[in-house]
Order: sequence, then C-alpha cells, then structure tokens
Amino acid sequence: MPRRPSLGRALVALCALTALTACNGSPEAGRPNTTPAPSSASKTPAPTSTAPTSPAWTPEEQTAITAATARYVAARRATELALQNPAKADRTALERTGNGGKWLADIIDDLTFYRDNGWYQAGSVKLSSPSVKSVRLGIPQPEVALTSCVDSSAVVVRYQTTKKPVPLGPDNGSRHLTQARMVLAPGPDGQKAWYLIDESGDAKC
Repeated sequence: MPRRPSLGRALVALCALTALTACNGSPEAGRPNTTPAPSSASKTPAPTSTAPTSPAWTPEEQTAITAATARYVAARRATELALQNPAKADRTALERTGNGGKWLADIIDDLTFYRDNGWYQAGSVKLSSPSVKSVRLGIPQPEVALTSCVDSSAVVVRYQTTKKPVPLGPDNGSRHLTQARMVLAPGPDGQKAWYLIDESGDAKC
C-alpha cells in the first residue's frame, strides 16, 4: 500500500521496591532490659512491599482508556473497509467511526489515489490488543496514547480490473509497533467522542 504500508505503543510505569525496617524500642526507665537480643541467625528479615508493575488508573482515566481503545479499533476497521472498496468510501462514515485529524486526511488521500488508479486493498490488518502509553485528561483536549503491533502481512493491493497484485516494490516489513494518538473532540453531530487523529512508528514488533 502506498505511503501507508501498515494499514494500519509499551506499558508505562516501573515502581521501585521499598523496604521498611522495624526498630526496637528502648526499655522503660528504671528497668533493665532482660530480653535477650536475638542472635543474627534467628533474625527475621524486614518485610518488603512491591508496587504494581502497571499504573493504577483512576476511574475517570479507566473510563477514558476503555472508550478510546474501542474507538481506535472501530476507526481502524472502518479505514480498512473503505480501502477494500474505495469507490463506495464515505468521509462522513469514516468520521462517525472515529477517524479525524491528520489520520483522516491521509486516508482520504489514499482513497483518492486508489480510485484514480483502479486499486483496492485485499486482506485484513491484524492488530494486537492496544496498550496504554499515556493518559492526559486535565488539558483542553483530553488525550490517550495507545500502542499496538500492526501486522499487514495478509494485505495485498490489487487492480480492480484484473485482481492481480499491484507491484509496489520493496518495503520495510509487515509488522510494526505504532503509537496512536486519540483525542476527545466534537464530532459531525456536535457530540464529543474519541478520535484517532494520528498514528506513527516504524519499529519492528
């Protein structure tokens, strides 16, 4: 696929171990401390606590993550269906399923190019379950960043007339780790929803 061969980010937060060491109190005034000190062999190690390896999202953040992830998957699926049938692709339908910003502009360019050249996409992109890179809710336009492994090995661009593969030349592989930028913004109907506005990344996965 031209200019978008993947059409189609790592869990953040490592917490340090903390150890709490108990201290012995001094004996009461006027009384000897008759309790024998434990030998080094019988000392019990001080307890340690390990923090979770994943961030503890607030309920509000978790709600945003769930909604943004669902919209990301829906936006990607709608994009794929449009590229499989460029002649019937509809911009409003793409927007309503969560496509926006630079991402949507690039998709429209690709669809136009496909129609002009009589191409279409056969096969489907495989996405790994998206993971959360960051959540920013206290800003004018809330944002959730998601990472996913995009596998386009089953995707082939073909000619509409002959169904033969389009010779696109060498590429840089079919599996890439990408970061999707999801933002909460008003949609075509004026209601706020999560939109995929950009996706980038070429690292192998």
